[in-house]
Amino acid sequence: MFSQLWQRIKSWFVRPFRPAVEKPALEPAARKVVFYESDELPTELPEFDITVAREGDQLWAAGMLCPCGCKRRIELMLLDEVRPRWRLQLDDGNHPTLTPSVWLAEGCRSHFWVTGGRIRWCLPDEQGQLDTQDTSQLSSAKL
Repeated sequence: MFSQLWQRIKSWFVRPFRPAVEKPALEPAARKVVFYESDELPTELPEFDITVAREGDQLWAAGMLCPCGCKRRIELMLLDEVRPRWRLQLDDGNHPTLTPSVWLAEGCRSHFWVTGGRIRWCLPDEQGQLDTQDTSQLSSAKL
């Protein structure tokens, strides 16, 4: 009886100092690629997925709306002959990886990677330099 009472009294003092258990943030679904048979992107892009314009096996451009929510249209060239250009890789689930990163020089100034269909934001560190996380060896092209 005394031990139960003692446990209850201890719990009153210990409970406020226990760290709160953080609920894991729900990760949004991974983006997929929607192919469009043309040498240019459609006028309207899907809200979430990435559209790729192609003719046969020739990839022309990738298009998406800015993931920050500003709804800016982003077009990335995939042709080998142009600069800047991006490389598109698809995994087994049709989730895209685009390299290099996407860095908008005007407007919302978003800077992010598309990896496995997910957006990985580049955040400035204390010195104002961009932290590209574990992909620092890759270059970025500004739009």
